[in-house]
Amino acid sequence: MNAQLQPTGSAYFMARETEKPETHTLSVLVDNEPGVLARVIGLFSGRGYNIESLTVSETEHETHLSRITIVTRGTPHVLQQIKHQLERIVPVHRVVDLTVRAQELGQERSLERELALVKVAGAGTDRVEALRLADAFRAHVVDANTGHFIFQITGKSSKIDQFIAIMRPLGLVEICRTGVAAMNRGHQGM
Repeated sequence: MNAQLQPTGSAYFMARETEKPETHTLSVLVDNEPGVLARVIGLFSGRGYNIESLTVSETEHETHLSRITIVTRGTPHVLQQIKHQLERIVPVHRVVDLTVRAQELGQERSLERELALVKVAGAGTDRVEALRLADAFRAHVVDANTGHFIFQITGKSSKIDQFIAIMRPLGLVEICRTGVAAMNRGHQGM
């Protein structure tokens, strides 16, 4: 029997061997109506694309528009497919690849921030060390008692990843992250 790899149903299987996967942040302006987010997510899951981060909120109340920010990873070919397929969904008004737009504007990346709540339980020196490190990371205590802290931290995802890694040995209990909110620098809008 031949031991060749079989297609997995994922679009990543069809990637050209010369293309390397990249992480991109997409901003999608949609009508704020029931089912739109499900259609966008269905596009990703139905084609085997992965979503690393997803945030959505109404941003223009008068015109009932919402902004979906998606962080995804794929080869340039797969990322192009994702953008074209998103543009074909009827309530989608605009799709902007913020990563590409930042490069066009001569910037390294778009401005990206995330918020996380991090619960740490501990006593004694671990408790003191958690507070000291939280201060160094500019994390704020939003809830505390004699047995735990809940820290709020905002910043780049990599900063939050670092903070979580440092808190693990000090009694990390729980993490809740918002996902990435992003926009390009400069005077132009989406």
